[in-house]
Amino acid sequence: MRSVLRKGDNLRWLLLVFLIIPLLEILVFVWMGGSFGAWSVILLILLTGIAGVMLTKQQGMETWQKAYESMQVGRYPTEQIIDGICILVGGLLLITPGFITDIFGFILVLPWTRPLLKRGIQKIIRYMLNKGTVIYWRF
Repeated sequence: MRSVLRKGDNLRWLLLVFLIIPLLEILVFVWMGGSFGAWSVILLILLTGIAGVMLTKQQGMETWQKAYESMQVGRYPTEQIIDGICILVGGLLLITPGFITDIFGFILVLPWTRPLLKRGIQKIIRYMLNKGTVIYWRF
């Protein structure tokens, strides 16, 4: 089996995810706390988490229903699968404390902003399929 990413790519992604993003989130927390107060920031984090969970559930169920309807008429639910991936990742970002992750989470979950990143995700998947770095099976 081939790896989806090369070893160097894995290290760059790990560096980004585990070092740079948390550092940026902490800087935003400190700045927001100094500007609006610690309790306001904590309340805002809790509210975005709750709103994110509710929105993710609603959008996930709607996408599931659309996928079911596509399959009922004999079509592959390709768009709904991409939407589902976006909603899943967006939901995870929304329950992660932080304002930067919340912005990307809402972009991925909201139906009118999702297409902004969805096209890019589709291009990446197509590129990886053409390059042979994604393995898939046809049944």
